This record gives sequence, C-alpha cells and structure tokens, in this order.
Amino acid sequence: MNFDLTDDRQMLSDSLRRYLADNCGMEHRNKVAYGAPFHDQKAWTELAALGIPGALVGEDAGGYGGTGFDISVVFEELGRALCPEPFLATLLASRLLTTAGADQEALIEGTKRYAVAFSEIDEPYDVAFMSTTARASGDAYTLDGRKTAVYGGHVADTLLVIALLDGKPAVFQTETASTTVTGYGMMDGGGAAEVVFDGTPATLLIADAEAAITDMLAAGRLALCAEAVGAMDVAHTLLLDYLKTRKQFGTVIGKFQVLQHRAVDLLSEIEQARSMTIALAACLGEPEAARTSAMAKSLVGRVARLVGEETIQMQGGIAMTWEYASSHYAKRLVMLDHQLGDTDACEGEIIRSYAA
Repeated sequence: MNFDLTDDRQMLSDSLRRYLADNCGMEHRNKVAYGAPFHDQKAWTELAALGIPGALVGEDAGGYGGTGFDISVVFEELGRALCPEPFLATLLASRLLTTAGADQEALIEGTKRYAVAFSEIDEPYDVAFMSTTARASGDAYTLDGRKTAVYGGHVADTLLVIALLDGKPAVFQTETASTTVTGYGMMDGGGAAEVVFDGTPATLLIADAEAAITDMLAAGRLALCAEAVGAMDVAHTLLLDYLKTRKQFGTVIGKFQVLQHRAVDLLSEIEQARSMTIALAACLGEPEAARTSAMAKSLVGRVARLVGEETIQMQGGIAMTWEYASSHYAKRLVMLDHQLGDTDACEGEIIRSYAA
C-alpha cells in the first residue's frame, strides 16, 4: 500500500507474495477459479498454515492482526495474484464473531469455513428493506427467507445470517447442512451461493446488530479497495509492458504521445485510489469509518472500472483473449465495483450521511 509497513506486516506481505507467485500462477489460477469448487483446497490449507486468516483477526480474538493496515496488506497481495480463495467471507465473518465475543480458533486455523449471508435480491445492503426474518421457538430460533450472492457460501461450513428479529437486524449462526445452498461460480472467478431458509434452526449471536453490520461492511469494503489497488497495479504494469513492445507502422506504440498521456492518467487515478484506501485503513473501527468506506468504495470502484476498460482498449484484441492475463484482471476490476455496494449505491450512502 506504500505506507510505512512494520516489520511484521512487511514479512507477511513478502511471504504471501512469494507463496502466490509460486503456487497461484495465472494458468493455475484460471483452472481452479472457474471450475467447482472455484478455489484450490490445497492452497486454502497452506495459506491458513501461513497464518493468513489470523492476520484478519484482532489479538483480543486470538489472531495477530485485524487492523485496517493488516487487512490491506493481505488483500492487496490477493488482488495482485487474482487469488480466488474465499478470504473476504472469512474477514466478514470474523468481524461479526469478534463483536459477538465468539471463539474463532477454527476460523483462524482454517479448519472451519464461514460465510456471511447478508444481501438480498430486492435490496442488497439496506437492512430497512430486509425480508429474511427470525422467530423465537422456545429457547431457540428459526430463520425464513432467502439470501443472494453469499460470498464463500458455496464452500462454507457455517453461515452467519443477518435477519430481522422483532423488526431489528440481528446476527444468527447456522450450519450449511441445515439449509438449502446453491453454489455457483462468478464471472470473474471464485464462487458464491444462493441460500434459502425455511424454518432453519439457528443460534442468536448478536441481538442488536446494526453497529456490528456497519463495522463488517467497512472492513469488507476496505478489503475490496485494497484488492483493487493490487489488481490495478498489475494491470497497469501489463499495459506498460505491452506499450513498450507492440509495434505499429514500424514504431513501438509506447512512443505515441497520446498513449503515454493515457497511461500516466491511469497511474494518477490508481494513486488516488491507493490514497483513499490508506485513509480508510487508518480510520477502520472509528465512527467515521462508515462514511469513509462509502467514499473509498465509490472512488475505487470508479477507478477500477476505468483501469479495466482503458487497459483493454489500449491493448486491443489480445486483451480480450482468455490466454492473456489482462482480460482476467479487467473482469475482476469490474466485479470489484459491484461487491458490497457499487459506485452509485455508495454515493447514495454518502449523501444520506450528510443529510442525517
């Protein structure tokens, strides 16, 4: 992220980058990302052994990270490699489990995989329009409703479900074996799931969950912004390599001034996105994190789409081919804008926050 890394964070960044370079090359990545189960179980186990889940969890909850900059370091490296492992689901779940004071040993060790069932078809991220409900049944609870685009839900063992309890958002825990889970691959690789609850038994984790949900969304958006910065760095490098080698009319096209200007403009946009991501990392956990996360996600989403479109346009037809890495970076950058609130949704949040 180009901030002053501590020795521990620098070691984490270097270790993760080396592992992904050695074990998640583009050919292997595309093979596992686009075919069920849409990730590499061996890589998941090895990354857990490297301590990557623990870097997303605070020390009070048994991890060794959990700060905004720890999250940024991990997800920037994941973005550089287009790694399809479901760490976004791990992060979202960890934020809720931390608020609930629940044990996270299995999450940190990678022996149990979690996913958060939050978004719905009619209204992805506004709990005011949520239709999934929970009912008390003696000392237990049951869930009814449907959740969509549950990231990592296709391989999760346990779901953390956000549902309305007496009209207020609450967080429940249930096992995927008790629900109807339909997994699928996303257009940019990796997987998600649709989940249907029909009298599904669940355990209440957080009764009044509005603050916990806000914190979870801010952390998730930070992860996506950092991932986008990493992916944009590589996409821009691929573009420069192309401009330095591709010839037209007997001249390397990188000598054409108009292409030089467009490449420099992209670099300026990427650096703006990096700065906004650092700002969000610095305030994660603070009251201003919610608004800052919407600002960061809106800006980074816009820049991510721009980088994806411009790199393809300047590289021409080769950038549309499966074999060329730029096409996969472009797809991921477009998808990053849509996850956890796209540019338009985040701009609406910003306006409402100032109007409140």
